[in-house]
Amino acid sequence: MLDIVVDIAQIIFADIILSGDNALVIGMAAAGLSPELRKKAIFMGMALAAGLRIFFAAIASYLIAIPGILFFGGILLSWVCWRFYHELRAHQNNQAEDQVKQFKGTPRQQLWQAMVTIIIADVSMSIDNVLAVAAIARDNTSMLIFGLALAIAFMAFFATMIMRIMTKYPWLSWAGLIFLIYLSAKMLWDGWPQVGALLGLS
Repeated sequence: MLDIVVDIAQIIFADIILSGDNALVIGMAAAGLSPELRKKAIFMGMALAAGLRIFFAAIASYLIAIPGILFFGGILLSWVCWRFYHELRAHQNNQAEDQVKQFKGTPRQQLWQAMVTIIIADVSMSIDNVLAVAAIARDNTSMLIFGLALAIAFMAFFATMIMRIMTKYPWLSWAGLIFLIYLSAKMLWDGWPQVGALLGLS
């Protein structure tokens, strides 16, 4: 019973941190746009992130069945951790606004440049959100469905609020980063035997 409670708590925390971080990336990517374009980019980015989570949740069982996917997910999550760390440092040093004015060209070109950054972040973090939940839930299908449904709900309805809370209370973001590092290390460790077998190393 205690193991189930711990797993649920880990899934909720992972969903909260990854949803908030995803929203943070979207906000920072859109920061260099005009107010009108910024609102459009943030809305499109949030909608895309929620949609991608639905898509990857629908094929979660197929994703998990791919040999070595857990290890690959661990690598992706490690990259998320690295980027998340730099985002936190940028916010602490009040440098987040330095990304402004980076887009050039017509409004349409500027929007597209921002959306490219947002799409890359959304895809990688949506996959990682699904894999992170799967890494915690393991063979518990009910837990997996719960975690993925929660991830979709957080991204669709609460991501902006979570981002503001994480920005207001930096310690929560750092705690989340530590947890994501732990989770990525666990995924790498657990996924390596499959990769080793594929490469003929074990």
